[in-house]
Formats: sequence, C-alpha cells, structure tokens
Amino acid sequence: MRFCIHRGTHEIGGTCVEIESQGKRIVLDIGLPLDVTDPDAMALHPVPGFDKPDPSLLGVVISHPHQDHYGLAYRLPQETTFLIGEAAQSILEAADFFTPAGLKLQHVIHMAHRIPIELGPFTITPYLVDHSAYDAYAVLVEADGKRLFYSGDFRAHGRKAKLVEQLIADPPKDVDVLLMEGTTLGRPESEQGFPSEDELVPKFVEMFEQTDGLVLVWASGQNIDRLVTLYKACRRAKRQLILDVYTIHILRATGNEHIPQAGWQDIRVFLPKSQKRRILQDQSFELVNPLKTYRIYPEAFATEADRSVMLFRPSMIRDLDAIEHLKIGRLIVSVWGGYLKNEKNKPLMGWLEQRSIPMDRCHTSGHADANLLGDIRRAFPQALLVPIHGEAPETFARWPDRLLVGNDGEWYEINY
Repeated sequence: MRFCIHRGTHEIGGTCVEIESQGKRIVLDIGLPLDVTDPDAMALHPVPGFDKPDPSLLGVVISHPHQDHYGLAYRLPQETTFLIGEAAQSILEAADFFTPAGLKLQHVIHMAHRIPIELGPFTITPYLVDHSAYDAYAVLVEADGKRLFYSGDFRAHGRKAKLVEQLIADPPKDVDVLLMEGTTLGRPESEQGFPSEDELVPKFVEMFEQTDGLVLVWASGQNIDRLVTLYKACRRAKRQLILDVYTIHILRATGNEHIPQAGWQDIRVFLPKSQKRRILQDQSFELVNPLKTYRIYPEAFATEADRSVMLFRPSMIRDLDAIEHLKIGRLIVSVWGGYLKNEKNKPLMGWLEQRSIPMDRCHTSGHADANLLGDIRRAFPQALLVPIHGEAPETFARWPDRLLVGNDGEWYEINY
C-alpha cells in the first residue's frame, strides 16, 4: 500500500489523499481550497477517475460535510462511488436546495461508527469523531497487511467529546501511518486550550441578558453543536431563538430528534426573502407549509425584539433593514475570526457602524488543541506521523520520533 497527499501537506483545507494497493485506489476527501473563489476553473488533481470514469478508482471518502473536504466532489463523474455518513449526505442534499455549496451524490456507501467496509483490497473502518461539522469521521484504511489512520478534522471540546476520548483509550492497533490534522498548531490559543460548547452557554446567556433589543448571532446553520449551545442559552435567558428556514431544513436533515427542531418550545422560524424566492421559483411549498405554526413574520420582529435571539448571516441585512422600528442591540460573532477579514464582509462592518450596533465574539474552534493532538499522537506510538491540514507542519517537530513532513504530490510507500 502507498499513499499520496495531493493537497494538504502545507495548508488548511483542500485536502485530498490518494491510496493505492494492487492497482486499485481510493481517495480520502476532495476538498475545495480555502483561497479558491472559482472552483469550476480549478484544475483537478491528476487522479485517474477524476476527469472521467476509471474502474481502478473504487471510491472517494468524504470525511465530513465541510467544503474544504468535499467542495470539488461535484466535478467528479456521476458514476463515482462516495463513502459518507448518512446524516452528512442528508445535510449536503438539504443545503443543495438553498445554496451553491450543497451536493447531491448518485452512488453512495454510508459510513457508520467502527463498522468496516470492504472495497476491493481495502478495508475501510470509519470512526465517528467530535467536530464542528455533524457526522464527521476519522478513517482507518487497511490493505496489504498495512494500516493507515486518517484523523480527518476533530476536537474534544464539542458535544461528542466522548468519542475522541474513546478513540484515545481504545485506538486501532498496529497502525503504520498516522495522517493527523494540525489546523491550530502554531497558534497561541491552541497551547492554552479552547473553551467547550458547554462553557460557551453562560457566556451567551450573560450577553443576552445585558442586551436591550434583538440579539443577532452570526453562526453557521450547519454547526449543529453551536445551535444546541444557542438554544440552551436562550432557554436560560428566557429568549426565543429565531432560525431561518434553511437552518430548520438542515436540522431536520440530521434525523436526530434530540437536537432543536421546529416545534420545540421557544423556536421560531423566519423566511428571508432570498429563501422565499428560491421556494417560489421551485414551487417547493412542502418546505414551508409544515412550518406555518412556528413562523415569525417581519411585523412581529419589532415588538418581540427584546425577547429574541436571531441566527444571522450578512445576507440577511436587507431583510432586517426592511423592518420598521426594529431595535438591534448587539451582534455576536460565532464563526472563525478570519471571516471578519474577508473583503466581502466589509459591507457588514459598515452596516454595524451605520446603525451603531456593537459587535462581540463568542466562539470556540472546531479543531483539536495542541494537548489533544499530543494525546492522539501518543495513542499511535509506533506509527509514522505525517502532518496534514495545517499551515505549519514544522510545528509537528514537538513529536520528532517517526515524523515525516511530506510534500503535495509525492508518493510514499508504507514499508515501516
């Protein structure tokens, strides 16, 4: 068995790893690089089966539903077999209706926690992990008597931390190569550790209680852990949580009745104009008709502002500006700080200044801190450590034994 990291040895995102055995191949992730704005114009990796069908490509694993891991999958031939979690596939299909970032797949094998999948000479065993993306997996690949473990993206301060603790306590044995993400290495906060989702709850509560008027929280509608955090904080602060139809659609797609849904106490549903146009265009009224009982309409926003928290994205500014006498008391940014530096979000900053809306941050990373990465490394003491999904692979030198800092596009035989 041998492997090639086509992208990801020296950057965050755009991950793509090809593994070959006995003339057959699989690929782990086919991500869109973070700095690419036009994926249609990007050259695909030189992998047989990417530009046209090739029988030697047995399958493409999508470890989790973040674009930097699946964002180029739509360009592969329709005949391609994908391995993905069932809920992750449902989330991407739900997103496909409302956004260009969604994905519909034709040929799918569903991954499930610690259940092996046989594919040609490969045995692929998924390990469900804690991450800011729902239904995220690490993957063990076995062939030719060799074993490669791909961490995917993970953490242990979200709502599935026990899964990662279980992985550390009971890892797969005799792993030859460990491909481990290092997203946060080199950042001071990684050494200090990140707050847990539960630790964010009282921070949100405090800000909610200190605010007069509507509280906006900029967070991803696909960050299910954060939505649970917001709902808990709203309940404690005696505020209702307003979610847009897209987010309600994503929550429903998880198939998990234990996370917030339309119909739960203090959850209201808002239909932004952009989503309304999409529903009218497609005549997909089945998406909104069951939500009528829980809808909140623009005319009610002003009168209910003091008892409301709204999940916000910059695209909703026009909707809010159209509501008369609406008092917006605060925007809480609960996404990666790099988005604030993005040129396309300059209008948001100008809008906040124009309306004198204060901005605060309340967030935690979707990735492992340095201590957790060390724990994972120690769980696979005999494996060759290969950095991936990080901008500073040299920081892996803190674990110097059996370390290989690779380069994009190079093949490595597993002969360890």
